[in-house]
Amino acid sequence: MTPIRLLASMLLCVVLTACNGISSQLDYAPDNQQITAGAARGTSAGTTAPNYRFGPGETVQIFVWRSPELSTTVPIRPDGRFSMPLIEDLAAAGKTPTELARDIEDKLRAYVQDPIVTVIARVDGPGDPRQQIKVLGQAVNPSSLPYRSGMTVLDVIISVGGLTEFADGNSAVLVRREGLDKTSYRIRLDDLVRKGDIAADRPLLPGDTIIIPESFI
Repeated sequence: MTPIRLLASMLLCVVLTACNGISSQLDYAPDNQQITAGAARGTSAGTTAPNYRFGPGETVQIFVWRSPELSTTVPIRPDGRFSMPLIEDLAAAGKTPTELARDIEDKLRAYVQDPIVTVIARVDGPGDPRQQIKVLGQAVNPSSLPYRSGMTVLDVIISVGGLTEFADGNSAVLVRREGLDKTSYRIRLDDLVRKGDIAADRPLLPGDTIIIPESFI
């Protein structure tokens, strides 16, 4: 192959790779019909899982450096707030652990010099419904599965036995809680399971629900 032909081939490969990247990013946009207004914040359930955000009913572990008397584990109330030593009422729902830690530091500065706070989302165990993945509709064995780190849509569909012959896999929806809201995302299960399109696979988060409708064709 001449140098000119080699260079042309390399440029063609670069262009094709860029086009494929653009296509995969556009393919997995949130469903136009939102469960709530949560997606208005521009969230996406793409190839990178979004930041974890607290919700009502969850448990927060708070560690204040060099202040064990302030370190505590507290539940988030139904109103999305919690209380801890020196702080009577602080909003937590919808915030990431890092955002909540900074908010606690701001409140504690009135009492503690240069507080350093670490916040951890406490996992109550695989039996906790908030730590499960639910599969509803046209799966061979619809069920709830314990979430594990790194779990993807493909892992879950394999665990429930795949899709039924009546499933409309490419109209399936992933419902995800994001703070106080829930957002729905289209997922392409037919392409993933029946055509082997790994690009249609997506990471999951604790509490996700996959809904697989029936095909009417």
